[in-house]
Amino acid sequence: MYQSHFGLTEAPFALTPNTRYFLRAPSHSEALELLLVALRQREGFIKVTGEVGTGKTLLCRLLLNELEKEACTAYLPNPSLSPDVLYEAVAEELGADVAVCTNGHQILKALQNRLIALAVDQKPVVLVIDEAQAMPEATIEALRLLTNLETESRRLLQIVLFGQPELDTLLAKESLRQLRQRITFQTRLQPLSRNSVALYLRHRLAQAGYNGADLFAPAALKVLWRASRGIPRLVNILAHKALLAAWGQGAPQVSRRHALLAARDTESAYPLGLFGGWL
Repeated sequence: MYQSHFGLTEAPFALTPNTRYFLRAPSHSEALELLLVALRQREGFIKVTGEVGTGKTLLCRLLLNELEKEACTAYLPNPSLSPDVLYEAVAEELGADVAVCTNGHQILKALQNRLIALAVDQKPVVLVIDEAQAMPEATIEALRLLTNLETESRRLLQIVLFGQPELDTLLAKESLRQLRQRITFQTRLQPLSRNSVALYLRHRLAQAGYNGADLFAPAALKVLWRASRGIPRLVNILAHKALLAAWGQGAPQVSRRHALLAARDTESAYPLGLFGGWL
């Protein structure tokens, strides 16, 4: 589409999470460091929350990549499961043989045996759950019971929960206080600052092969930041549409007008009127 016009080798603002495009903005960099430190200290439960579009899934994938050589990991992208199905999914992710299991008790026993075998091999085990706010309450309690599996000297399983702010509301229930008390580290992803949005755009463009002068004019950057409120997913959508608008007019740079057109065409964009009007 507009790639050749701007000297790009690929689309820079695709919505599919790609760790190559990860920008170590302050909030995201701090969250990754906290996760790695906490996991290396063998903490039990860790929680990461953030609004829709703040980059939780990308951070989740980056964490899994970082742990690839030092831990055995299991990843559940959709945890809206019953307790028994959760146990089965975790067991399969960790390589436990559940084909011969005929009930939930046998699956849990197979999972426990697999965790013990990994502990003998001195292999930490980390379960990473994305969209954790979707878990039924009974499944969350089943998850807590999994962390009871331990030896005299170490935990057999560490769990990282990624979720939207609704996860905090869910865990605030009195019935889930035992799990809530086990969360030893937690962090919340923040939107990008105005300066970080500019760095974010430059970083993604560079990863997509761009090596020219600033492609977004300062006035365009201001519009994109205000219309997105620093939410990376919205920044991607708006930047993509602004590039389309500039390409359609044959412009060599994205201007404020192109950014305004993108914002007006995006239903999820924040109203610029709150920040002093469109013009």
